[in-house]
Amino acid sequence: MKFDFGLFFRLTAALSLGGIGGSGFAGEATPNLPPSEIVARVLLSNPSVQAASGQIRVEEANRDRLEAGQYEWNVRLGAQQRRFAPATGPDERFNEWNAAIERPLRLPGKGSLDSELGAAGVALAETAHGDALHENSRNLLKSWFVWLKESAAEAQWAAQFALLEKQGKAVQRRQQLGDAARLETILAEAAQAQAEAQLAQARVRQQNASEDLRRRYPGLPLVTGDIAEPMPIEGNETDWINAILEHSHELELARGDTHRAQIFAGRAGRDRLPDPTIGLHVSRERAGEDKIFGAYISIPLAGGARRATADAALAQADVAGRREAAATQKVTAESAMLYQSAKAAYASWQASRIAAERQSRAADMTARAYQLGEGSLNDLLAARRLANEAQLSARLMQLDALELRYRLLLDAHQIWAMD
Repeated sequence: MKFDFGLFFRLTAALSLGGIGGSGFAGEATPNLPPSEIVARVLLSNPSVQAASGQIRVEEANRDRLEAGQYEWNVRLGAQQRRFAPATGPDERFNEWNAAIERPLRLPGKGSLDSELGAAGVALAETAHGDALHENSRNLLKSWFVWLKESAAEAQWAAQFALLEKQGKAVQRRQQLGDAARLETILAEAAQAQAEAQLAQARVRQQNASEDLRRRYPGLPLVTGDIAEPMPIEGNETDWINAILEHSHELELARGDTHRAQIFAGRAGRDRLPDPTIGLHVSRERAGEDKIFGAYISIPLAGGARRATADAALAQADVAGRREAAATQKVTAESAMLYQSAKAAYASWQASRIAAERQSRAADMTARAYQLGEGSLNDLLAARRLANEAQLSARLMQLDALELRYRLLLDAHQIWAMD
């Protein structure tokens, strides 16, 4: 696990972003990322993704419930005793019974709306499952690059410590030969100790980042290599925004919620006309002397509650529509910001690379001057420190440029698309 700033891994032409249009983006290589098949397996086994998958089954059962409706047969049984007490003659008692079977009827138009409402719920659950996959993909990408950056920092400080350790030995040798003062040895040892402390802290951060990945995404292989050279972001801002909007789960969820709210509003409007209940009844009276057969219909009288429910559903549909507009605005703004950040990160990395190369040359020149007795150890240590800082900054900016590019591709569903 070692990074060499001077050796950049050159991407092939396939990594260059192709044309952006109705057919989508060109295929992308993904250096410095784990294999896509492993990512898919890790994400699909994530508990939050599995919970979202389970919610689809919930909505499928809810769809079946709505299609069946609350329209069930109801049986009524009754018994009574009739007592007949005439003015003359003995009292008479008759055992009597009655039975009825009834069922509410769903008025025309309501059943189709119930089916649409159930289907909309299933579609929303499926979209939520895709959103859970995408959000976990985002989190994995972020955690992965946190680990890469901490690994790069650890490698950089390891190289700096090795360099200062070698420098310290050279200074000690010069002191033994009488060519360096004791003060120079102390300065070299101090610089080496500082680098060792920074290396220890970098290793702790790297270990924490790797442990976080192992705990959150078990089964993900933590393998590093040379940092790939980022490629410039091609295509204009509008095309990238449209590509992201086309695949945005957040926007799709808002649209689905609006659609379901509109269906529910239509269903609530239909309920302003109550469903009737029809039934058949039979009774036996006066110990069987009278047998009665009949039919009946029961119709609730609509009141203000039904009208208020319909009005509330209409208002909720309006709210959902406004939330959809807000989601469109939010996703558009975030997509534009991501595009601009990715372009700026590439330019920043190029500038930092040039600065690091020049600082490295300056440190090498200062080292040669010190070896020839034309410079001081203070100047050399300062030059080494500046070069190390520049190289570390360049590595981190290089990884920033890669991460933002991958985030742009991820949001456009050009990598790790599993839904």
